[in-house]
Amino acid sequence: MLHDPNLRTVSGMRPTGPLHIGHYFGALKNWVPMQETHSAYFFVADWHALTSDYADTSRLKGFVRGLVIDWLASGLDPEKCAIFQQSKVLEHAELSLLLGMITPVSWLERNPTYKEQQQEITNKDLGNFGFLGYPVLMAADILMYRPKWVPVGQDQLPHLELTREIARRFNGFYGPVFPEPEARLTPAAKCPGLDGRKMSKSYGNGIFLQDTMEEIAPKVRGMFTDPARLRKSDPGNPDVCNLYPYHELLTDPETRAEIREGCTTAKLGCVDCKKIFMKNLEAFLAPLHERRAKYVERPELVDDILAEGNKAAKAEASRTMQDVREAMHM
Repeated sequence: MLHDPNLRTVSGMRPTGPLHIGHYFGALKNWVPMQETHSAYFFVADWHALTSDYADTSRLKGFVRGLVIDWLASGLDPEKCAIFQQSKVLEHAELSLLLGMITPVSWLERNPTYKEQQQEITNKDLGNFGFLGYPVLMAADILMYRPKWVPVGQDQLPHLELTREIARRFNGFYGPVFPEPEARLTPAAKCPGLDGRKMSKSYGNGIFLQDTMEEIAPKVRGMFTDPARLRKSDPGNPDVCNLYPYHELLTDPETRAEIREGCTTAKLGCVDCKKIFMKNLEAFLAPLHERRAKYVERPELVDDILAEGNKAAKAEASRTMQDVREAMHM
């Protein structure tokens, strides 16, 4: 693992179930090369999972291990990055508490995700302090490692800007402890769900990284395509097709051009288009499944990886908290 603080990056995911290919192309595909060039910290955000899934924590431990297996299968290498569990580094809670003391409630209430999810998620009570204050915990997660860069999608920029504001306010009160992390924008990857909605575990409309090809085949057969193309003889429109975005991710440009031409002229049917996708998807998933098998067969390896990652993260967190306490005269 690299140790240059000027090239440090940190990111995490909530353990709420198996990852689908949208997670891979939206985040993991960008994390994997960063471990080669950056001092990278990737954490399982299990405390963040409690902000909305606090009522039933019975599956949380299994989700933690499953999430790490998905990461390792995708190419994260514990020799090149620190993979750790948020709740095992208690300094995150301490820093979150201290940052909460200086964060105005109005900053949290204007968080666009807070408003959106309260409107969209109606089957859970999100009127808890943890959900309102999760951006402070997120700021602590990031600032703890004083990174130069944070990989984020366009939709996550408001969260990072709030982290920068909290760092700025802390430094204004107590002196320059935290650098203001900069966004490393990750390319947007369109991965619609099989039914045209957003790909989501709760909708059951995803292709998961752990799925076998036998499990995937019926999903792809039933996948929505161009809704206006009722027969093979009807010309199609790849730009409104639910399948075509996956060709943009997995199919080479020459074949994509042939697919577009064949679709718009009705020379290529949706069944044949799906067969091309299945072939490319199998080639993509094969190395992931091969890496996954090692950790499924020996789950204790995952526990060892987390233990080492927790140790590395805690060492860095301890240094940060010493500086924080000194700056605050605690």
